[in-house]
Amino acid sequence: MRDHIKNYLSFLQVEKGLTQNSLSSYLNDLRQLENHASTVGRQLHEIDKGELARWLRCQSQLGLSPGTIARRISSIRGFYKYLQLDGLIKESPAEELVLPNKGRHLPHFLSEEEVVKLIKTVNTESKEGIRDRAVLELLYATGLRVSELVNLSMGDVDLARSLLRCSGKGNKQRLLPIGRDAMHALGAYLAIRLVFCDDRASSYLFVKRAGKKMTRQDVWKILRRCAKELGVEKASPHMWRHSFATHLTQRGADSRTVQALLGHADLSTTQIYTHLSKSNLRETLDSYHPRVNEE
Repeated sequence: MRDHIKNYLSFLQVEKGLTQNSLSSYLNDLRQLENHASTVGRQLHEIDKGELARWLRCQSQLGLSPGTIARRISSIRGFYKYLQLDGLIKESPAEELVLPNKGRHLPHFLSEEEVVKLIKTVNTESKEGIRDRAVLELLYATGLRVSELVNLSMGDVDLARSLLRCSGKGNKQRLLPIGRDAMHALGAYLAIRLVFCDDRASSYLFVKRAGKKMTRQDVWKILRRCAKELGVEKASPHMWRHSFATHLTQRGADSRTVQALLGHADLSTTQIYTHLSKSNLRETLDSYHPRVNEE
């Protein structure tokens, strides 16, 4: 079965374009089920519907979130479908499993004022500050995932047309416009970028000393430092991305446009950003409802 699991993960990587993090999660899910199967004296391909349902009930009793349970069901469904297509089993025991209701949590985001204040806390009198300012401006201007940002190369930036090319999940590429403030910050950084390379060639856009590329942890540290100085409790890179999408939506951008900018494969993932803050709801009601301002 280990070979079948390995081949299934290879299939997901090549055919579905899953990231390494997703593959690790799928592997963990299958190993958990494999361990359960061994405790009842069976192998994975010998598990039936009843035993699979019992295992999932045990998973729920461990206090796992509905989202984690849903992912485990998806992992298992896909694996047994793969075994079925491969001819190892006649029918999938996971076919009738029901996904739990994960609910929909509104993402945490910063206000426009908080974003501006956080960016302005960066001290641009130092070379590192000039670079860090460019990192934050570009994140907010494009809504990039932090992993996408740190993997940008010099060739991904088209300064003449103010465009950026990035590779997202599943190696899907998208072309993003860069706004004025981000272009200004990026230009200032590129003017001093070679200071970090020390004559060592590096193709990465954002680098630290000795030409090494910045990591996700480096970006986290920049935001954490800025948030601490400003007194903001949290300001993660993903919150930065949520803020980008929320502010666009609040200013009237349609879901399809935001979907394209974020690189979401499914529109339903993007539509969560159609939520509005209470202040926006009040302003919209006061401005547009026909009976609010009648005498």
